[in-house]
Amino acid sequence: MKLLQYIIVPVALAGMTSCFVAKDYERPQQEVVNEQYFRTDQISQDSLSIADFSWKEIFTDDKLAKHIETGLSNNIDIRVALLNIEAANAYLKQGKAGYFPVIAANASYTHSTQSLNTQFGQIIGERQFLNQYELSANLSWEADIWGKIRSNKRAFAATYLQSVSAHQAVKSNLVATIASTYYQLLAFDEQKRVTEETVANRKESVETIRLLKDAGNVTEVAVKQTEAQLLNAQALLLDIDNNIKLLENTFSILLGENPKTIDRSSLDKQKLDMDLKVGVPIQLLSNRPDVMAAEYGLINSFELTNVARSNFYPSFRLTANGGVQGIDIDKLFDAQSLFGSVVASLAQPILNGRQIKTQYEVSKAQQEIALLNYKNLILNASKEVSDALYTYQTNDEKIKLKEQEYEAYKQAIEFSEELQVYGMANYLEVLTARENALNTQLAVINTEFGRLNALVQLYRALGGGWR
Repeated sequence: MKLLQYIIVPVALAGMTSCFVAKDYERPQQEVVNEQYFRTDQISQDSLSIADFSWKEIFTDDKLAKHIETGLSNNIDIRVALLNIEAANAYLKQGKAGYFPVIAANASYTHSTQSLNTQFGQIIGERQFLNQYELSANLSWEADIWGKIRSNKRAFAATYLQSVSAHQAVKSNLVATIASTYYQLLAFDEQKRVTEETVANRKESVETIRLLKDAGNVTEVAVKQTEAQLLNAQALLLDIDNNIKLLENTFSILLGENPKTIDRSSLDKQKLDMDLKVGVPIQLLSNRPDVMAAEYGLINSFELTNVARSNFYPSFRLTANGGVQGIDIDKLFDAQSLFGSVVASLAQPILNGRQIKTQYEVSKAQQEIALLNYKNLILNASKEVSDALYTYQTNDEKIKLKEQEYEAYKQAIEFSEELQVYGMANYLEVLTARENALNTQLAVINTEFGRLNALVQLYRALGGGWR
């Protein structure tokens, strides 16, 4: 009993008077999100952000929603992220158990005999055989005087939360990538429809120009130029078909499935009438799981630096061992077979080949790397929000101009073809108007896709998609 008092009292005093070496983590204050980072007037004082909405509220196309659900269930990256969470959770449980003592049990049987060619063997004079039986248990417990165990626990907790945030980041990116790829497919479909119409119209134009040539209104050069335009449109149609097939293969991989034809609607049915609320500046990046994951990585490095620092200080350890031991198994559980020991030790590292100092310096460097990664993510996140806002605004204004441009070329085609019939227009004017009209019509489709994609990227840049 006295021995226990001598052990418990110093431990209690150490617990009350120790100046914990482990420091508490504080978020770097210099990493404040300022409004000017986003270079836009879309910033409001409303704390609500489009990232607060579920992807099911943003993407209302039923076919797209079904594809997103499939991707979230089957995608390989999502499944890997979930397994990382399971692994991190196991370490988290280990960190929580750090305060508990380590207890082990042992059962052994030893059969031994001595050598007769030793001094002891010569004295005995004859070989003897000895059986020994033992049942024992031992306990080891380290007092967390300097906060090492606490810091280890927090480091494991940060790793777990980092894996959860990483999973959320994968979900956010996957939802955005599926939506963006889906819209790109719809844009290709629309371009294919326009090009097919153009091919049909140019076939008619070839017939018309041949009739005009027979009537002496145009030369063979005009016929060959018109045929070349038809061939160019047919080649463009092949490129679009190839792009569709390749993109469908990519889309299938996103869904975790073998390449196949993708069920989809049409571009004109896509309405993303989301209010461009991005929230107040300080909350703009609070939803981004990759930023949260980077900060948890910083916390993990910070706590591991605490652990490395605590290794410079002495450790207090309590060990106990006890059980029964005897040479006769039938007397193994007699009172005389009992044995036990309790040892309290205080160990201070002095020279260990510079291992502790090296570990501390490495931890400090890794903490600085984690801080730089955190800063870099915030900078990139700010850029992505700014890029998405600018791109959306640009495409929203550009599409109106492109539509007006197409209408102008459309009228130019009608006028030039009519004038050509009467010999009042050069065939090159007709060819030029047709080519410009097709390019402008394809540009309108690309601009519409750019506007949809900018909204998707803004939603992702603000941290939406993982809810």
